Formats: sequence, C-alpha cells, structure tokens
Amino acid sequence: MAGSPEIELEHLSREQAAAELARLAAEIAEHDRLYYAEDAPRISDAEYDALRRRNAAIEARFPDLIRPDSPSLRIGAAPAAAFAKVRHIRPMLSLDNAFDDEDVREFERRIRRFLNIPGDDIAYVAEPKIDGLSINLRYEHGRFAQGATRGDGSEGEDVTANLRTLRDLPLVLDGPAPALMEVRGEVYMLRQDFLALNESRRRAGEPEFANPRNSAAGSLRQLDPRITASRPLRLFAYALGEVSETVAGTHWEFLDRLRGWGFKVNPLARLCHGVDEALAFHHHIAAERAHLPYDIDGVVYKVDRFDWQERLGFVSRAPRWATAHKFPAEQAQTVLRRIEIQVGRTGALTPVAILEPITVGGVVVSRATLHNEDEIRRKDVRPGDTVIVQRAGDVIPQIVGVVPGKRPTGAEPFTFPTICPECGAHAERPEGEAVRRCTGGLTCPAQAVERLRHFASRNAFDIEGLGEENVEFLWREGFVRGPADIFRLAEIDRARLQRLENYKGWGRRKIDNLLHAIDSRRTIPLDRFVFALGIRQIGEATAKLLARHYGSLGALRTAMTEARDRDGEAWRHLLSIQGIGESMAKDLVDFFAEDHNVAAIDDLLAAGLTVEDHVRAAGPASSPVAGKTVVFTGTLQAMSRPEAKARAEALGAKVAGSVSRNTDYVVVGADAGSKAAKARELGVTVLDEDAWLELIRG
Repeated sequence: MAGSPEIELEHLSREQAAAELARLAAEIAEHDRLYYAEDAPRISDAEYDALRRRNAAIEARFPDLIRPDSPSLRIGAAPAAAFAKVRHIRPMLSLDNAFDDEDVREFERRIRRFLNIPGDDIAYVAEPKIDGLSINLRYEHGRFAQGATRGDGSEGEDVTANLRTLRDLPLVLDGPAPALMEVRGEVYMLRQDFLALNESRRRAGEPEFANPRNSAAGSLRQLDPRITASRPLRLFAYALGEVSETVAGTHWEFLDRLRGWGFKVNPLARLCHGVDEALAFHHHIAAERAHLPYDIDGVVYKVDRFDWQERLGFVSRAPRWATAHKFPAEQAQTVLRRIEIQVGRTGALTPVAILEPITVGGVVVSRATLHNEDEIRRKDVRPGDTVIVQRAGDVIPQIVGVVPGKRPTGAEPFTFPTICPECGAHAERPEGEAVRRCTGGLTCPAQAVERLRHFASRNAFDIEGLGEENVEFLWREGFVRGPADIFRLAEIDRARLQRLENYKGWGRRKIDNLLHAIDSRRTIPLDRFVFALGIRQIGEATAKLLARHYGSLGALRTAMTEARDRDGEAWRHLLSIQGIGESMAKDLVDFFAEDHNVAAIDDLLAAGLTVEDHVRAAGPASSPVAGKTVVFTGTLQAMSRPEAKARAEALGAKVAGSVSRNTDYVVVGADAGSKAAKARELGVTVLDEDAWLELIRG
C-alpha cells in the first residue's frame, strides 16, 4: 500500500492525510505521463490501482482535503509534440475503477443517490475493457474527417493519416448519418499478431514491444503512416462523443447504429438488467479471459439510458455513469537484488527495488518502487529476499510481500539513508509526512536536473528536444543552470556553441532544431507556467484552477504576497477555492515568499518570456452564471447536492466550499446553517432553490 502504510486509515491525522494525498498526486501523475504519453509504464496495473485505491480511501475519509490535482480528478497526459494537437469538442475522460463486487454495488448506490430514483433495476451495457489506445473519430456528413488520441482528455494528437490505414475504420458511413458525429473507440492488436510482430523485430535486430497495448500505441503513433499501415492494428468502436443530432435513446441502441454504419463493435457486449446480471457477465468474462484473442483487463459497465447519462454528467476525471470492473492481478516470486534510492525534483528520496528479472503474465519485469522507508519497514523487505510480485498488464510489478522461509542467512534490514546520495546533504523527514527529503535544494544535482526536466516537460513548456538526457547533459556541461538559461541558449557566444557541436550527437542541425523549439515556447498560458514552476502540491489541475481564479500572473503574485497575512482577506479567499486546503495554500504562499523563486520568475520574464492571461470560459452562451462563484448549503429538494453542483459547473459557474466576499451567489436549501448567515453578513446574494432554478433556466 502506498503512502504511510503502517498507519491505518482510521488513525491518520488530517496533516498526515494531506501530506499523503500530495505525494500520491505527484506519484500517480508521473505514472500517467509514462503510460499515456510515453507508452513506457514503469509500474504494473496492480500497483497503479493500489495507489489510486489508497488515494480514494483517504479522500473518502477527508473529503475536504480533496486536491484539484487529485488522481481522482486527473486523466491521462499531454500529447506528443511531434503531432499536431486537436482539442476535443467533448472531453475524453477516463473511468473510475471497481475492484470487487461490492465496489460495483456501491457504484450503483451512488447513481441512485445522485438521481434520486426508486429501486427498479437499472439497465447497464457491459463490455470487455480492451487494453489498447483510446481514439476519437470525427465524421462530417458521414465521412471520416479527423482522428485523434485521447491525450490529456482535452487535447489529443492528430493521427488522422495513420487511422486511415486501419481496415476496421469505415471512411464513409453506410446510410444516413448526422452532420457532425464523434465516435470513440479502442485501437488494439491481437495476441497472435503481436507475437508475429515481435518475432519479425527480433529477426531484424530491433527492440521488441513489451505487450500488445504498447505495440498498438507505438504503431499508431508513428510519424510515417506507412509504418502504421504495415502493422496489424484493429479497432472496436464503443462510445459516442459530440453529435449534432440525436442518434439513439440508449447506449445499446447506439451500438446497433454503429454496426449499421460499418463499425466493428465487440460481439461480447451485453445488455444487463440490473447489477446482478452485470456481475454475472464479469464472472463469465473473467473465466473466458485466457481464451480471448486479445488482452482485456476488466469489464466496463455503462448506464444504458442516455438521458440518465446526461443528468449524471462527469466529475473532473471520469463519468459518473460508467465504471471499469478490473480483474485481479497475476503473481510470481523472484529475488530482490538490491534497493536503490532515487532523488526527485522536490528532493523526495524514493526507494526502488531492483529485481532478478522474471516473467509475469508474459512480460519481463525487473524493477518496482517501494514508495518510502515505512513501506520497507512494514513489509520487512531486505536485499536478498525472495519476494512475491504481481502485475496486471504492465512491466514493473508491485511487491506484495516477502517469502520468510526463503530469506538467506544473515540478510540485514535495509537502513534508509539520512544523507542524500546525490549531493551529500542531510535528508530529513518532516513531521507528519511519509517521505524523507534532501535539504540541498537546487544545489543538489538531482533536484536541479529534475526541476529543469519538469519545466521543459510536455505538460509544462513542452520543449521538444529537451528530454531527460539532453537536460542532464546541458546542466552537467554548464550551459543551463536555471529555467531562464534555456531561453538564453541562443545568446551564448559562438565559441561555446562550437564547443557544444563537438559533443557526440550535438551537430549544428540538432542545435538549430532545439533553439527553434525553445523560441516557439516564449509565449505560454498562465496555467502551464504555474505548473512548470514545480511548486510543491501544485499539479496541472490546481494550476488551471489558480489561473481561472486569478486570471493573470500579476494578480496571482499580488494575491500570494497579500496571503502571507493569515488573517487577511487574500488568505481567506485562497482557502475558499474549492479543493485548496491549508497545506496546499501554505506551500503556494511559501513559494512566492522565497526570494530566489521570485527572482527566477523575474529572470524568465527578463529573458523574453510572455505569460498569457487566462481567458475565462464563458460556458454556454445563454448561461447567466458563467464565471460566477456559487456556494450551495442546506438540503435541496429538486435535485441532489452533487447534481446541483455538477449542473452549475456545466453552466460555467465555479462552485466553492465556503463563503467569502468573492462569492456571487449562495443557494440555500432546507436547514441552511452558518454559510447562509455569513452570506447575509457579507452582503452576498442569497437565493432559495426556486430562485436558483429560475436563474439558471434563464
């Protein structure tokens, strides 16, 4: 279990919970990037799911500590710079996971609570969850116009030319079709085709793919469509995106329409009347899984009625009307050779288990993260131990535990270092946290390089050519020491450029391409700039939230300076933003209080960087609450509180958890308490439920 495993959930303090949620957010974000953007996962599905379960359990106990960059609100990763970017008309979100039958029953109970519906059976469409690459297909007047990967859910990669090579994709739909329609699907590869492809690559002396999913993703994301055309890719269509007119009343009817248009739809999909039928289908598919010609890692359940799907809507990361019921992980035993310590950009010391390579579920694995020193102590993992590892589709396993009877004589407990292995500075463990951190700051080579890598990464400045190896090289050779130095590379003198050209692989063409890529990133949106700064606990979602609330870099800096006064209005306003708690607010304010951080920002601006003000989304053109801040309090009658919040956000409003002078409306239901009183005290407009409904109808 991730985080602070020796502390049971019921014994976690608020401070420990907040710290663990921050660590989980950062760790899961990195694994999302590796999985979705690099097609190079470093942990197993099982280990990844365990991290998410721990995160969800803590959030369930401390709902007010849910972070805007929480893994439960996040999806995916940003698109590769090599492809043109496509903004999805309707976001492509991922799915929440269920791991046993009780999780699925709770999924149904949440639906009933949200919709306030009676106990009649809910119809679900159950489909095998194909382990491939999600894509969005846009059709205009029945003709295939554009195809894109999911990317970060909002933007994907334009792979239209590559998708046209797939025989399963109809370029012209059979029969009448809407003027505009998005079809979502999964590109995958059959196991027998995957084995044949790897065999041909082995004969050609080329590296083999780890599994069919990586093979399919790598094949589709080729810059040369001819390579994609040579690969045996398949496609199943399974969902509807944006559409200009109604095409069906239910998801089951839509699947039938897809078949009629010429799409391949998974023949194993089934309409289930009630949760018991859905679970029976899952058990059946689990028994047949090994005999299927393609890899699956679970079953997806979707509420069949489209009108209910519309009402249920989405949370930031996933639809409320669907969930993925995952299969159990596979296990094996191997020897733990040694434990290495890696230092991250925030100074966190992370132990990594180096394993005797072993094949688990058809994939060779050799590394696994051990999270922190508490995890090592709780499981009593020692170098030389035989350990039980498990995986469910990826390369790096989760260490479940040790096999005590196979421990070698004299195996000593692992002593976690108190000195940073990279710079020799003291590594301290802050009170209430599970992670030990190097105190060397930017004088620590590992932290300096990792911060620069983060700054140039896809979700931040997205500078092509500044990957991990090149950043480390430029730092080591003294060309780049801080973020602003990146934008001054073109200004270095000719003698130094010639010296750079003398290094292997650094010819004039590579240098010119890098300088061009840097120059193209001199203007950046506010949210990406904030994320690029690498502020502790501030992920992509939180950066977007701050950009929406403050609008400009100048306003944000002013607010953070004023928020140093913990009794002031700026501090209270920061805490009123839904999803920002005291721990996160403190890290944010402390960052802007450090002179060297302020100097780094000023240095970037002096180097010619332009940070664009955030353009507020207007929401639906007819929405009178777009851009307004709304607080709900008390018991609502016409809809549940979650549905009211979801509808307000869909109309462009910002829903806050507390009342401040920046609140526009407080909507009061029955038994409204202190929030209503505070609103009247501050002169904030107070609406009863009927007035609110009348307002949003307008």
